[in-house]
Amino acid sequence: MNRTSVSALEENGLLARWARLAVRRRRWVLVSWLVALAMVIVLWRSFGGEFSASFDIPGSESQRAFDLLKERFPQQAGDTAVLVFESRDGVVSQTARQRVEQVLERARGLPGVAAVSSPFEPGRGGVSGDGRIGYATIQYGEQAMSVPRSHVEALFALADSATGDGLRLEVGGRVAQAAERQVPGASEAIGLVAAMVILLIAFGSVVAMGLPLATALLGLAASFALIGLAANFLELPNGATSLASMIGIGVGIDYALFVVTRFREELRAGQGVEDAVARAMTTAGRSVAFAGMVVAIALGGLAAIGTAADSSLAVAMAIVVALAVLTALTVLPALLGITGHRIDRWAFPLWRGTGNGERTTVWYRLALMIQRRPVVWLVTSLALLLLLATPLLSMRLGSSDAGNASPSQHSRRAYDLLAQAFGPGFNGPLTIVVDLADAEPRERQTYLREMTTSLAASAGVAWVLPPTMNRSGDTAVLTVLSEAAPQDAATQDLVHRLRNQLLPAVGADSEAHAYVTGPTAAFIDVADRISSRMPYFFAAVLGLSFLLLTLVFRSLLVPLKAALVNLLSIGAAYGVLVAVFQWGWLAGAIGVKPGPIESFLPMLLFAILFGLSMDYEVFLISRIREAYLRTGDNSESVAHGLAVTARVITAAATVMVAVFLSFVLGPDRLVKEAGLGLAAAILIDATVVRLVLVPAAMQLMGDANWWLPRLLGRLLSRLAMETADH
Repeated sequence: MNRTSVSALEENGLLARWARLAVRRRRWVLVSWLVALAMVIVLWRSFGGEFSASFDIPGSESQRAFDLLKERFPQQAGDTAVLVFESRDGVVSQTARQRVEQVLERARGLPGVAAVSSPFEPGRGGVSGDGRIGYATIQYGEQAMSVPRSHVEALFALADSATGDGLRLEVGGRVAQAAERQVPGASEAIGLVAAMVILLIAFGSVVAMGLPLATALLGLAASFALIGLAANFLELPNGATSLASMIGIGVGIDYALFVVTRFREELRAGQGVEDAVARAMTTAGRSVAFAGMVVAIALGGLAAIGTAADSSLAVAMAIVVALAVLTALTVLPALLGITGHRIDRWAFPLWRGTGNGERTTVWYRLALMIQRRPVVWLVTSLALLLLLATPLLSMRLGSSDAGNASPSQHSRRAYDLLAQAFGPGFNGPLTIVVDLADAEPRERQTYLREMTTSLAASAGVAWVLPPTMNRSGDTAVLTVLSEAAPQDAATQDLVHRLRNQLLPAVGADSEAHAYVTGPTAAFIDVADRISSRMPYFFAAVLGLSFLLLTLVFRSLLVPLKAALVNLLSIGAAYGVLVAVFQWGWLAGAIGVKPGPIESFLPMLLFAILFGLSMDYEVFLISRIREAYLRTGDNSESVAHGLAVTARVITAAATVMVAVFLSFVLGPDRLVKEAGLGLAAAILIDATVVRLVLVPAAMQLMGDANWWLPRLLGRLLSRLAMETADH
């Protein structure tokens, strides 16, 4: 296909036709959007669901044990909160004990509570050796993420009201930790203020700065409403709102910024408003659509292979990204039509480059410097990426616990008291569920005694609570405490050893079956499952992205290079995460304790980051390809493409880094991990990859960048013409 036909296809394509329609009917487009948004918000306020999630892991041992408990021992099937008491005079003193008993009696009447144990029950070990700290277990009928927040807040209020006069109460356990997940607030405000400042510097105009912010907030509002409605059908954790805010603000501004920048460039080149909007949509708008498509593919893969909670979170993130793309492609053209040449009004006296790729710009000179020694720059950038990715080799997936939370939270303070009084393993008890249905009645007690003795003598076990039987006597529950903290590798090794060696060896000839479950074991199951599926997920996303890029750029080497360098930049971001959150480098500066990387986070970050990286890739390569089709000179095209895109990519990346880093200031470890991982990846991608590695690689490949087998080229041309016709 010749250059003229390619240009004609773009000018008459779907995006161009829609852009012209949106400009001509701009008020109708905006009114329709606002009406639709108002309707969705009304539906959300009227019929929105609760944010709670189960923790089903079909096929896992912990899930089999939970299902067995739910069937035969329902009072043990839910998760627990722990009410911790501390008294200077000792919780067993007459005054303190009387107050504790009164609190427990009130706790039994709280909503959702199935049972309450007393720290003073014989044989339960509910009081520390020095008598200063005790605990009571609050049993709920549901898993932690399904317990309504209002139920847990009632328990918090009880603890706060009873604290005083020498008695301190804290609430811990999985139920408390799940209820204290971060909700949207200060981090979003900080991120938006930072984005405003950066956009004002980048655009030099209040009007131009306001357009990306307006579309991002519009898309985010619609996303929140749709996610709220989706909560009726999806099992969404409370943390979904914080992640949605982070992603929605970042990608919403990012997508709009590319379109606004290209629109201003076309106006300065002498185009009319309608033509400038159409051209911006066929170039930058196409990059946005492609990036959103890649994210959707990746999140769809995550939804297909993750747990129920992971799948629901992936769907929620897909809603956020889809709305960001939709507002950038529908609302923004209408806003640009209204703004027109007034987009540079209310200019701000700061740096305002034209971004048209003049040879005097620093970006053009950088491109020439790289092109003079492309091998040196390529090797240097690759070495830096590989160095940053090195910690990835020791990544350990798992789940953080309350010990990683902010000291301002009940669950963290309770965690510290319990670890101090009963050892680090107390906060992550392992539950052994024993199915005795097929065992002879006379063998059941013998089996349980042998198991209790073997568990107590096992390396890494600190304590074994006596077994509890259900009424029919066909199911028993034992609680095992590890010597190590729940998130330590030693606890993970203990779970695997119990399942693979110790429990099968106990009563090998018996018909009884024992399973290891509980929140700690369940999170280990999640980490194991995700680790085994992650390579297939990465391969699927990379393969589909390669096919899409081949269709867009009509090249084999460009998509291959894009997939490889994006993989390297994401690997480097993973390395930063491991160094900070697992190894503990600079962990104190951001208020976290070292621990494992959240098991689902690498795949979620990969899904989002791969799409964002492809956004930058398509934006850069599109300009290089435009110049190459016009001049046929690869070196000049690479230099021109870098010169005209580097400034806007840098501005977009700076906005996203600022937004994502603002979430590191919050108290939630999971949100901190996501924020730092996203910020690191975007920073690395926009600097080392886009400014250095890609120009160096494309300079070395020369005209081979655009090589495509003739048969494949004819097939892609036919597809392109069919797309334009429809």
